[in-house]
Amino acid sequence: MFAGGLVNIIFGLLVYFILVSSTGNYITTTIDSVIPEYAAEQADINQGDKILKINEKKVRLRSDIDEKIQNSNGEEITLTIKRKNEIKEIKLIPNVEETKSIGIYLGVQDEDISGEIKNIYQNSPAEKAGIQAGDKIVSVNGENTEGDSYKIVNLISQSKTDEISIQVERNGETKTFNVKPEIQKAYKIGVTFKLAENNFINNIYYGFWDTTNFSLSIVDNLKMMFTGKVSADQLMGPIGISEVVSKTQGIVEFVYMLALISLSLGVTNLLPFPPLDGGKIVILLIEAIRKKPIKENTEIAIQMAGFCLLIGLSIYVTYNDILRIF
Repeated sequence: MFAGGLVNIIFGLLVYFILVSSTGNYITTTIDSVIPEYAAEQADINQGDKILKINEKKVRLRSDIDEKIQNSNGEEITLTIKRKNEIKEIKLIPNVEETKSIGIYLGVQDEDISGEIKNIYQNSPAEKAGIQAGDKIVSVNGENTEGDSYKIVNLISQSKTDEISIQVERNGETKTFNVKPEIQKAYKIGVTFKLAENNFINNIYYGFWDTTNFSLSIVDNLKMMFTGKVSADQLMGPIGISEVVSKTQGIVEFVYMLALISLSLGVTNLLPFPPLDGGKIVILLIEAIRKKPIKENTEIAIQMAGFCLLIGLSIYVTYNDILRIF
């Protein structure tokens, strides 16, 4: 019962590890430069210092540092750093920077200069205003964006107005929407980090911890789903997955999606819910504790109840997938 889900998990993690460890270009936790007038400079952090811990928790990747600083919510944090052969603890309060967001995804890439909206986040200001995926942004607050994705992002995030005027092109027509953006806060200490040498040992080391963080993120998402922090509207079924996979660009992104699907499938299949394998494992454990099997009719009833709930959820998710696409 356990083997099926476990194989999916191992396959997903193995593929992801191979992908991330073969790309290289990892960023270390060693400081390359200190930005003037930020918290790091004021706390006497120097170039070459290596951040080992934040609030007594180890950091191994740049993403670990970013996450812990962002989660500080602007409160004082303690950095444990290594300076030459000396270990130091430095306390500082991160700087806060406010940016504006309307909840669109442009899929910004070097070759993408269309300004086309690839996706709209649910319940975002853009969705509420009537902007749709596939719209091409032609101006922001009256300033021509010329299909420049980076310019669009900058004009929206740095806007000084309470409402942002977004002009889009849709099916040959020009439409204008007034969108009230959300304020997003980012916390920074004002440092840049050195790039790791692209060698086998570094790639294996950073690839391993990147893969570990990736697998933990799947578990965190499940926790959020069961605690109500993620609604059923955000779940995705076969139709939604097919839509996402069809939009992958290049073999690397496609294989990454396969790894994510395999890992998600494995974890989901081991959830303690009938008629999934995880539900059957729970029944077997109960039988082991009781030292006798559950009555056949009782087990059939449990499996059928779980099956009906699962089919109902599948129909609901598929319905939402269709609405998102069309």
